[in-house]
Amino acid sequence: MSSILLAVQATVPKTVTTWNWTVTAIIVGSCLLMLVLAGWSIRYPQVGPKMPLPFPALFNHPSVGTFLAAMSFGHIIGVGAVLGLANIGVL
Repeated sequence: MSSILLAVQATVPKTVTTWNWTVTAIIVGSCLLMLVLAGWSIRYPQVGPKMPLPFPALFNHPSVGTFLAAMSFGHIIGVGAVLGLANIGVL
């Protein structure tokens, strides 16, 4: 290995957590929250084919594009929350 990589490795804090049901709940919760918020924050959330969700009124009848965008952003927020919680020692 390069000596520069070894020098950087020593300064990186340990934020690795094992995957468990708490991490799963955080990711699922953030995805559902983003799905609820996406229906009211995206300008045209119903343009395109609709997602067959169990409670369409709760999620404001999202299209496939809105659903994919909300799930992607929910995963980004969830991973950030998991890494942040692991960094401060909660997880």
